[in-house]
Amino acid sequence: MLNVDIRFGPSFAMANVKLAQGEGLQAEAGAMSGMSGGVEIVTNAKGGLLGGLKRSVLGGESFFINTFTASAGPGEVIVAPALPGDIIHLPVPSDGTAIMVQSGSWLASEAGVTVDTKWGGAKTFFSGEGLFMLRCSGSGDMLVASYGAIFEMDLPAGESYKVDTGHIVAFEEGIGYQVNKVGGWKSTILSGEGLVATFTGPGKLWQQSRSPADLVGWLTEKLPFTRS
Repeated sequence: MLNVDIRFGPSFAMANVKLAQGEGLQAEAGAMSGMSGGVEIVTNAKGGLLGGLKRSVLGGESFFINTFTASAGPGEVIVAPALPGDIIHLPVPSDGTAIMVQSGSWLASEAGVTVDTKWGGAKTFFSGEGLFMLRCSGSGDMLVASYGAIFEMDLPAGESYKVDTGHIVAFEEGIGYQVNKVGGWKSTILSGEGLVATFTGPGKLWQQSRSPADLVGWLTEKLPFTRS
C-alpha cells in the first residue's frame, strides 16, 4: 500500500509518496516535482516498445514511464499533475476488477499495477474524448489526478446516472455505460451540453468538477487571431 500524503487539494494538489528501501513507484513522465537524494530514477517504455506506443499514440499518454526506487534507504518522491486540481489515492480492487482511467488522469502507481490501453469502440469515439482509455489492473495502489476536485459515486445495481464526457475521471470496468446525446440534436447544439455517458450500476465512478475541454474552448475564444 502506498504511503502517501496528498497536500493542497482540491485546487492545487500534490502527492508526497514515502518509499521504503527497495520500494518503487512508476509515474507519468514529467510528473515528478521533487525527490530525495537516495532515490534512483529509470526511464523506459513500460511494456516494451509496443506498450509505449500504445499509451502515447493511442492513449494520449507519454511514451515513457519513470520508475523511482529508494535504493539507499527510505526516500520520498513528490508528484503533481499538469493542470490545477485534485489527486486521489485509489487502490486497484483485489478481486481482479480493473479501473478504466480517462487519458491524462493517471499520475502514478505501484510497480504491481499494469497500465495499458483498451479500445473503447464507437462509445468513446463519439464522446470526443479519444479512442482509448487506460486500463489499470493488477495489484497495488495508484494516484489519479483531475482538473478540479474529484468526487466518487457508488451506483447500486440497475441505477443509472448521466455524466458529461468531459467530467469523467475513472470508472470500474464492470459498470455498464453508453455515450449518447443529451437530448435531440437541437438540444445538444443549443444547450452547450454536448454528449453524455450514461452509467448503469452496480459499480463506482469518479468525476471531476471541471472539464479540460471547456477550459481549452474558453481560452481559444480569448486568443487574438494572428494574420500572416
